[in-house]
Parts: sequence; structure tokens; C-alpha cells
Amino acid sequence: MQAYEFINNMIPPLKFTDKVKMALSWMEEIRTNVLPVVHEGEFKGLITDEQIYNLNNPELSIQEVEMEAQSCFVFKDKHIYDVLRVASEFQSNMVAVIDRENVYHGVITLEDAISAFADTLSIQSQGGVLILSMYMTDYSLHEIARVIESENAKVLSNFISNDPLDDSKIKVTLKVDKNELRHIKATLERFGYKVIDHYQEEPSVSGEYDRLGNLLRFLDI
Repeated sequence: MQAYEFINNMIPPLKFTDKVKMALSWMEEIRTNVLPVVHEGEFKGLITDEQIYNLNNPELSIQEVEMEAQSCFVFKDKHIYDVLRVASEFQSNMVAVIDRENVYHGVITLEDAISAFADTLSIQSQGGVLILSMYMTDYSLHEIARVIESENAKVLSNFISNDPLDDSKIKVTLKVDKNELRHIKATLERFGYKVIDHYQEEPSVSGEYDRLGNLLRFLDI
């Protein structure tokens, strides 16, 4: 899932010669608060509506505005995970995509990146979520999956993060293909695993906000 696959062609780049009033018009039209700026084929940064309003001069050219987030980009061959990482680092709703020659190819919106990331984690698949806490040295997906499969269930995807309650441990978040988690949870605990939380999924619903909600629950955010 390389970044260039998710470029949003509906987001136009601004040029140095464009007026800031035109930038505001485009933002209103496509319902965004930020746009990329490109000069001679190279990504120069992002400009936000807040910047423009603070300048209070609609006749200024884009070139006269100090660009923000000049490093808010990923190379086109990077994974969609990198898009989410960069978006989080710059607190931005979009990330530019460039090639190794620094040529601009487009942008990926945060919404599109989240949607793609959710697909990689089987968020939309029916099933439940289990969250385990353990030391990294005790982590073995093969062993965890073996225990879960003993209850006629399968691990659809997994995600590892730091345990905020214990720096020495990790959280292992598992999506399984069963809605009923009681027996799986009991079996994991019988084998010595600490289950700190679980979510039994409701029947799937459509819509980007539902996908985002499912993703945040999966990541335990």
C-alpha cells in the first residue's frame, strides 16, 4: 500500500503567483482549511486559512506568505503508515507526496489515509477486539494465535503499542473473527495472558465516521 496509490486528485496545489483570496475561495469550495503550495514542480509547504485571515490582505500573493510544514511530505513509495505518522507529527489534515527527485505528485488527506489504514487492519470485518498487556520478551503472535484458534477463532490482524500504564510492557491489540469473546478471553487468561480490555463488535455499519470510530477503538485511543 504505497502512498501514491491514495493521492487525492481533487486537491489543487497553489502557485507562488496565486492570490491568497483565491486560496480561500478554493478552500471553501473543497471544504478544507489547508492547501499545498508548489513552485516549479517542487513542494514548498502548506498554507492554512488561519494564516491568510491573520494577514488580512486578500491581494497578497502566495509567495509573500511564510509557508508552514515544509517537511510535511512522504516519498511516493512509502507505506500508508508513514502518511499517518507525518500527519500526526505536523498535526495536519493532509500530507504531500513527492518522488526521490523532489517532484510533487499530489496530496493525501488524513481521512483517506485513515480509511486505507483501517482496511489494512480488517477494521470493517466482523469480529471483536482483545487488548493484552505483556512484556515484549513474552510476545509471540504464533503462540497467541494458537491459543485463540483453540476456540475456533482466528486472528485477523494485530497492532502493538506502548502500554501507557507500564513503560516496561506493550499492549497487543487483536482483531478476531468472533463477536463473542467470553470463551476466548477466558482461555487466554488460563494460558497466563493478561487481557486488559475487550470490545464485542456490533454488526458493521457504513460511512467514514463509523470507519474512523472503529479504527480508534481498535487502536484503543
